[in-house]
Amino acid sequence: MNRSEFLQYSMVGGVALTLPSWVSAQQDKPAPIKLEIVKEFVSVAHGNFARMKEMLENDHLLLHVSNDWGGGDYESAIEAAGHMGNKEIANYLLSKGARYNIYLACMLGHLDTVKNVLTFNSGLLNSKGPHGFTMLHHARQGGESSKAVVDYLQSLGAKETKIDFYAKLN
Repeated sequence: MNRSEFLQYSMVGGVALTLPSWVSAQQDKPAPIKLEIVKEFVSVAHGNFARMKEMLENDHLLLHVSNDWGGGDYESAIEAAGHMGNKEIANYLLSKGARYNIYLACMLGHLDTVKNVLTFNSGLLNSKGPHGFTMLHHARQGGESSKAVVDYLQSLGAKETKIDFYAKLN
């Protein structure tokens, strides 16, 4: 007997339990995406726009996947584009509904967003994103359009984590 059947046939105070419709809807999810495909998608999102776009067009479910590089180092395609400063890929993924985050805001130069988030939670200033890269790293990757974010983060005492994560992957 599976979980749904157990719940369906369980008795609560002598009355059969009726499940809400969302329970059965959760069981109709597609199969998990193969890990090799997830890894390739996140990998190409670091800089291969054509291949990333092709893969996403073939399977829209890749938009929100995260690869586990090990040691709790999870990364999605939008995060890969973010720490690499790849605005073309980041903007494309955002247009498809990818999840926006503070690290991406730093790379894209969204100073008002960065200020609002850090006003709400100043403890995030030196928090680490994928591969341990900080907000300051992401802002530097954004180039000239993110200079105001770099200056703001530095004025708050932000630190930049230096990590050779590529060496960890080999």
